[in-house]
Amino acid sequence: MKSLIVYCSSHGTTEKVVGILSDYLAGEVVSVDLKKDNNIIDLENYDIVIIGGSIRAGMIQRRIKKFIQTYHDELVYKELGLFLVFMREGDLAVEQFNNAFPQDLRKNSAALGLFGGEFLVSKMNFFERQVVKKVDGITTDQYRLDLEAIREFASRFNNLKMMV
Repeated sequence: MKSLIVYCSSHGTTEKVVGILSDYLAGEVVSVDLKKDNNIIDLENYDIVIIGGSIRAGMIQRRIKKFIQTYHDELVYKELGLFLVFMREGDLAVEQFNNAFPQDLRKNSAALGLFGGEFLVSKMNFFERQVVKKVDGITTDQYRLDLEAIREFASRFNNLKMMV
């Protein structure tokens, strides 16, 4: 089976997660960073489609939203996975996840993932650093990726592949 991971990475954390996820997934995996690649994607070439991004200012990236709107009618018929790279936890994380992805896609997904995140203050611009400092009190890089959640997410798809 062939998997597609579509994502958007601002400071590299989501890209890092996609690399880890790709290593855990069985079979051929193609990844597309929508920030770098605006080509039309033929979803017919893929058995599994995984979509991921991060939350910035309470919203998922515009390119992810546009991808979902453009391909929505095809996505509902795919083995689908959705994930966020996000430093928040608990109810706020669930709320942000639900706001990021349409309900019908969440319901039809084989896997949903909250993978933790990173605050890469060293890669942020002045405005971003000020916001992170004011809102979260963070002034240095912080790392909190959930590798176990990424492994469990991948295993759901690997188990699907075994059933075929």
